Amino acid sequence: MNPFTIIFYQPILNLLIWLHNIIPGDDFGWAIIAVTIIIKLILLPLSAKSLRSQKALQEIQPKVDELRKKYKDNKEAMGKELMQLYKKEKVSPFSSCLPLIIQLPFLFAMFRVLRDGLSNDALDKLYPFIHAPEAVNTMFLGIINLENPSIYLAIIAGALQFWQTRMLTHKKQPQVPGSKDESMTSMMNKQMMYMAPVITVVFGATLPGGLTLYWTMNTLTTLIQQIIVLRKKNTPSSPSSGSNIIDVVPSDNSAPKMSN
Repeated sequence: MNPFTIIFYQPILNLLIWLHNIIPGDDFGWAIIAVTIIIKLILLPLSAKSLRSQKALQEIQPKVDELRKKYKDNKEAMGKELMQLYKKEKVSPFSSCLPLIIQLPFLFAMFRVLRDGLSNDALDKLYPFIHAPEAVNTMFLGIINLENPSIYLAIIAGALQFWQTRMLTHKKQPQVPGSKDESMTSMMNKQMMYMAPVITVVFGATLPGGLTLYWTMNTLTTLIQQIIVLRKKNTPSSPSSGSNIIDVVPSDNSAPKMSN
């Protein structure tokens, strides 16, 4: 067996079957949900760091725009100043991508498990201490066949993706006069807020329902974690700190406001 099978595919397969055996109800969907939560807990420190980094990048965006405006004719100086800013603010522009990259092998492993259809050949890769069930019920809640694409799960995944992205891009940044980069960044954030859910729905509607269920639960748990992390980070600090406080729960549908 190749390293991917040993490190990712086989553990995911065995964990799914073990959870299917011990969770009452003979419903493979609950095993997928449980595996999603377990993987999320394992990656929790990285995910929390990524969320804090994304929020910090948004908060220093006005400073980034000022530097881009100031050094628009000197790309080398702009790069140096940006790196100094990131270092000063203790922010990495690439750290938010790390959890997604780490999650990809788990996603591919889950895809292979569901693609193989839990056949006898696949069950031959079970560990000796894992009992091979006579049959695996792939009907989630009795209505969704997790071996086939599900448009309903895809739409739910897309809606959760929109909510998650909107939480990170909804905060309105202060305007920097004459900065074209700021408007470009704002436009890209807005496009991402709508394009990411559409891509999720399109791909989710073509993948096995079990994989879409995994992606849906992964997005939901990320959203819950995002709410907790950002709310904790935005808790008002002592008056002497002089830091900006973000109103994360506005009373109406307007963007969060900044207050001294």
